[in-house]
Amino acid sequence: MSPGPIPDDLRRYLIQCVPTVPFIEAALLMRDSRDQLWQPEALARRLYLGEEDTKRLLSSLLDGGIVALHAGVPTGYRYAPASADLEELWERLAVVYTHNLIEVSTLIHTKPSGTARILADAFKWRKGK
Repeated sequence: MSPGPIPDDLRRYLIQCVPTVPFIEAALLMRDSRDQLWQPEALARRLYLGEEDTKRLLSSLLDGGIVALHAGVPTGYRYAPASADLEELWERLAVVYTHNLIEVSTLIHTKPSGTARILADAFKWRKGK
């Protein structure tokens, strides 16, 4: 994939499913070391985050189907997308993030809040009546 604009499907995913830059950083770090079992403390050190923030981040990644808990280690996480489509999306997202770091980060930071999005959607719905 060559550098260029962020493809529409990735843009939608970033807006709808990626809440923060640390979320994408954690997912990509874990993706780059697929065989490693990550403990919250170790990931916190690598991302320069507090341990509690990292636990919440891992919970979000788990809820998003990006990571999985290791069966034998209750606090051990590994990169394990829930579907082939999600894995392919993150493969492409890794390339896009590398070439468009500022654009991706800006998109994540400037997306409308959930409340603003609900209000905007409500306005569109009413407008269509």
